[in-house]
Amino acid sequence: MERRGQKYHRERLGEALREEVETILEGELKDPRIGLVNVSRVQLAEDARSARIFVVPGGSEEEVERTLEGLAAAVGFIRHAIADRLHLRRAPELFFQLDRSPAHEARINELLNRVKKHSP
Repeated sequence: MERRGQKYHRERLGEALREEVETILEGELKDPRIGLVNVSRVQLAEDARSARIFVVPGGSEEEVERTLEGLAAAVGFIRHAIADRLHLRRAPELFFQLDRSPAHEARINELLNRVKKHSP
């Protein structure tokens, strides 16, 4: 069972990671493969040694794939910048993952709207 203080620390660190990664992605990466990207959430492991960064890139499927490739290539730079900014001895390993929840949400809303139109 995790102590409450550790859980609170991990939640704060996860939010700080989300904010810093989003800042870095908005203006500091010069990779042309990386387009417009929003960081939706960060899932930090219990030991804080790894973090899964959920991103919502804009564009077509091809642009999304290029963006994910660019993010994978920039992981070292991003980890180093995070360690400096958050004064971490060791930044967590970062794994970028496509967040499909906005697409699922849009599809659910579309289906709900269809049901509303057809119901009396």
